[in-house]
Amino acid sequence: MSDGSSTRWRRLDDAYLATGSSSFAEFVGSHRPELLPGRRPLPVGASIDAPHGTTVLALLHEGGAIMAGDRRATMGNVIANRDMEKVFAADGYSAVGIAGTAGIAIELVRLYQVELEHYEKIEGAIMSLEGKANRLASMIRGNLGLAMQGLTMIPIYAGFDVEEEVGRIFSYDVTGGCYTEAGHHCIGSGSLFARGALKKLWRPGMAEDRAISIAVEALYDAADDDAATGGPDVGRQIWPTVAVIDRNGVHFVPEDTLSTVVESVIEARRGNPGGAR
Repeated sequence: MSDGSSTRWRRLDDAYLATGSSSFAEFVGSHRPELLPGRRPLPVGASIDAPHGTTVLALLHEGGAIMAGDRRATMGNVIANRDMEKVFAADGYSAVGIAGTAGIAIELVRLYQVELEHYEKIEGAIMSLEGKANRLASMIRGNLGLAMQGLTMIPIYAGFDVEEEVGRIFSYDVTGGCYTEAGHHCIGSGSLFARGALKKLWRPGMAEDRAISIAVEALYDAADDDAATGGPDVGRQIWPTVAVIDRNGVHFVPEDTLSTVVESVIEARRGNPGGAR
C-alpha cells in the first residue's frame, strides 16, 4: 500500500501461507469459523419467520440432466418473493437447486460455488461429479445446528459425469446424507405433486426438448395443488428457471423458449385442468 512517498507491502497472515487441504470451506472453518452459515449461533428457542423456497426438480434425458424450479418464496401465508431464483450453476458441469430457508440456502450455494472453484485452482483439475456431490453433503452436515433450530435447507444436485458421459442426480437429507437418484427427483413443498407428474410423464432416454416440457408441466401440477409453489405468471411474464446440463456444460433455457413451452402447456390444459391423457 502507498503512503505517497514509498510503497509498503502488508505481509499475508500465516494462515494464507500454511499448507492445507484444497477445501475452501475447511480453510474458513479453521481460521474464521464464524463466517460459515452453520457456525452462527442463535439464541436457544429462537423462532425466525424467514422466506422459504419451495419446489425444485431434476430429471435425466438422453444428453444429461435438467433441473427446474418455480420462482415463488413464501413466508407463512404471505408470498415473500415472486421471482426468486432457486436453480444455480455450481460449476461448469453441474447445477444445484434449493428448497427451505432461502437466506441460508443461497449463502450455502455461493460458498459451494467458491469451494469448487477453489479446488480447481489448487489442484489444477476438475473434481469428480461424485466428489462434488459428497463435498456438498459435508457442507449440509455443517448446517445441522441451524436446521435443528428451524432454519432447514435441502438442496438437489445434478450434473454431467464427464468420465461416464451420463447425467446424474443426487438428493440429500438434513443430516448430510447423499443419495443417487434414478431418473428424476423433487424437493420442496410441492415435491409430492411434481413427483406424481414425473412418474407418469418421464421416460428413459427422452429428448431434451421433451424433458424441458415435462419439467415445466410437473411444476405446473405442483402449483395446481400446493399454495407455496408458484405457477407460470403470464401477466408478469415470470417463468420457471430451467437449466440443461450436458457434455457442453450448464446453460439456462432462455425466457422466449420457456414462454413458448409454458403457452403450450397452458393450452393443453384448457378444458383439461388435470392434464388427463
